[in-house]
Amino acid sequence: MKIVGLTGGIGSGKTTVAGFFKEFGVPVYIADDAGKRLMNNSPEIKNKIIQLFGIEAYENNLPNRKFIASKVFNDKEQLSKLNAIIHPAVEKDFKSWREKQFAGYIIYEAAILFETGAYKKFDFSILVTAPKELKIQRLQKRDGSSIKEIKDRMNNQWSDEKKSMMADFLIENKELAQTKLQVEHIHSEILKAGKNS
Repeated sequence: MKIVGLTGGIGSGKTTVAGFFKEFGVPVYIADDAGKRLMNNSPEIKNKIIQLFGIEAYENNLPNRKFIASKVFNDKEQLSKLNAIIHPAVEKDFKSWREKQFAGYIIYEAAILFETGAYKKFDFSILVTAPKELKIQRLQKRDGSSIKEIKDRMNNQWSDEKKSMMADFLIENKELAQTKLQVEHIHSEILKAGKNS
């Protein structure tokens, strides 16, 4: 069973694209959702995060996401320490999820695949892109963030140009009907590659 990595910068609409793959019967694992679930439910992760950031990192037994985000936003060292807690747990969770799937291929959707080198573990990688103005509009609508906040977050991420050089497939997510056609095309290409291997 092939494993396909799916990623895209903030506001690109990678979750929408993941939804289209699901419509074609492809099992999709969303790493960010798994990370949140594990932060909520794993006592081991909770203890490690409290050791890292202090007791304020959890409120009423749930992660204080705003506080944690403020600790890691401009501190790469703290961010890599947090990732070193969450990523191995997500990897373990993904492994047990993968063993329960039966399909031509599965998708692993994550915010960062190229930056960490994780894309090398997959058979294929897909990058979702969108014009910058459209990404900003989507994020303003979704989060109510200011343009400055959005641009700061974007500047913290690798550019689409840099990531596109490493991706096997690109999806430009501007207009939903077109996006769905691109997903359909990639879906049949991956199934074909699976048969030929």
